Amino acid sequence: MITQDTGGVILFFGGDGDPPRGFQLGALQTGFAAVEAMRRQLAVELGAHGIRTVTLRSGGVPESIPDAFDGKAEIAESLVASTLLGRAATLEDVGHVAAFVASDRGRTMTGATVNVSSGALLD
Repeated sequence: MITQDTGGVILFFGGDGDPPRGFQLGALQTGFAAVEAMRRQLAVELGAHGIRTVTLRSGGVPESIPDAFDGKAEIAESLVASTLLGRAATLEDVGHVAAFVASDRGRTMTGATVNVSSGALLD
């Protein structure tokens, strides 16, 4: 993007936050924190070149859990139960937000996290 002098957007998915209770996620939250640190640093380094960095943080998308995954139904229920709106984000929801953030309409957003968690994660 720098060499082409076109600007652009780098989207990150996940984001750190309070570790979800009831899940054994191992180093996942540590990984999310590392990605967020990288997103912030890239925002500083790439902003002068018109390149934006934004994280989309969903809190979990039940339909992304493989059907054969043991405990899928329980995890999906807990993801919905943790929201304030009584529904979790869908892949379509996340896609619509990603399209907005990456578009010219989202041109003022960089170094930021966009919360699409239906209130499961509070900023």
